[in-house]
Amino acid sequence: MREIDRLTTERYATPSLLLMESAAGAALREIAARVGGLEGKKALILCGRGNNGGDGAALARAMCNAGMNVTLNLIGTVEETKGDARTNFEIAERLNGYDDDSPTLSYPLQFIQTTEPRVWEDTKWIKTGGEHIIVDALFGTGLTRPLEGIHAQVVEHLERVREYRERDGGRWPLFVSLDLPSGLNADSPDPIGPAVRADLTVTFTAPKPANVLPPASLFGGELRVADIGSPQSLLDEAPSRLFLVEAEDARAWLRKTCYTPESYKNTHGHALVVAGSRDMTGAAVLCADACMRAGAGLVTLATPVSALPSVAARLMPEVMTAGLAETESGGVSAEASAHLKKLLERADVLAVGCGLSRDSESTRRFVREAVEARTTPVVVDADGLNALSPWPRDLRGTREAPIVLTPHEGEMLRLLGSQDRSALGERARVLAEFAAAHELIVVLKGTRTLVADPSGRVCVNPTGNAGLGTAGSGDTLTGIIAGFLAQSYGTLKAEAGAFEAVLAAVYVGGLAGDLAARELGMRAMVAGSIREHLGAAFRELDPGGETP
Repeated sequence: MREIDRLTTERYATPSLLLMESAAGAALREIAARVGGLEGKKALILCGRGNNGGDGAALARAMCNAGMNVTLNLIGTVEETKGDARTNFEIAERLNGYDDDSPTLSYPLQFIQTTEPRVWEDTKWIKTGGEHIIVDALFGTGLTRPLEGIHAQVVEHLERVREYRERDGGRWPLFVSLDLPSGLNADSPDPIGPAVRADLTVTFTAPKPANVLPPASLFGGELRVADIGSPQSLLDEAPSRLFLVEAEDARAWLRKTCYTPESYKNTHGHALVVAGSRDMTGAAVLCADACMRAGAGLVTLATPVSALPSVAARLMPEVMTAGLAETESGGVSAEASAHLKKLLERADVLAVGCGLSRDSESTRRFVREAVEARTTPVVVDADGLNALSPWPRDLRGTREAPIVLTPHEGEMLRLLGSQDRSALGERARVLAEFAAAHELIVVLKGTRTLVADPSGRVCVNPTGNAGLGTAGSGDTLTGIIAGFLAQSYGTLKAEAGAFEAVLAAVYVGGLAGDLAARELGMRAMVAGSIREHLGAAFRELDPGGETP
């Protein structure tokens, strides 16, 4: 981002001071969108001496002109600042205490310079909590060590104010951070010390790792990415391999695969789901039903013969079934491979693993043969992953028949051949290396699900909530992914892109979970709630495409 800012100024003759003004304007718009009318509201803006503080000083003027009563508190002195930040603080110094009839500002600005902790502690707002908005503009992307001294005390007091708010059940103050919550290292997913907990973070131009990767991202509240004028070409040239999935990515996929007046079941793809065992029938039902609800034209569920009656009794009537040869314990047997090959002749995608059981070498051999002999994209989950752990060195995906893995953290460790959780300490890096080494698409489930492609690119999914951590949600996600892949390969044929379909599936699945949580609350959610809210997720993203 520092390089992009520099090139914006040098290559495109955009003064950095103008970027700071744009950042202030963008932040004001996002705050207004969150709180509604600004006129008459009170704000406290806490600024550090660097450029992040300069953004805060520019925001103070914009807030005053929007009719707000603003106190700007610089932690330091104007003489200690430099560059564009100093320019903005010097302007604030000249505007300090102007009357209401000032031609420069709509409302007066109070500017305070704080150098001693005890002065800051005595500030009246701490005792009253009277502000509607508190803006954190202390530190931006340059912090690499824990906060200390007065800055650590500022964070401590902000936490106390938050506790007052939560104890009283109040709405105010709203905590807003500019670029990222102060106290975080922009490049790290791990907090380095005490940090501000924001309700809203407005980051500029592009998100930073700490904005999107947990646990650091959990400090930021709602994330809004604001365009402040850096050319898109500079972002496209940047060497970053970490990306944030946006609603537009999912919307674009939905529009490419939309239902048209001429389309019918075969044009929306046929998914074959191999799942379930005698003692684990629910996973098969959840996966196949989600695949159908996700929009696949046809879904066939193949399950061991002894599990078939129980599965068929609970399955959506639209889903077709097939019985497979089984082991003595009721899992799929390797003898079912020939039958699977015949079923795959009519399928566009295979999903295998949900509820298969792992207690038989015959089942593991079946999974290995199914993945090795694939002629379509294959999605591997749950016991399918366990059957292939640690991941075989000679098993690789291809562009024509990609392999999609959907592990949670424990399954990912087994794929890596490790029992040490520290092996996933840098999740994005580890995932990128694993996916590139084996030419796979890997969906690492968890808080902020990560999706890696065979080139080593990693995308962070922003949708979803804690309610998704319920039994069967992984089976449901596998079904959604299989359904989206079936539609891609059924509708787009040679132009189908597996990675784009997987990204859209993960985003939509998380959004369906968010909509379910709004209606039911996270505690009452079950895996079926996700499936039943897929239609609402589709309509929210592409209402025109979902209307006859």
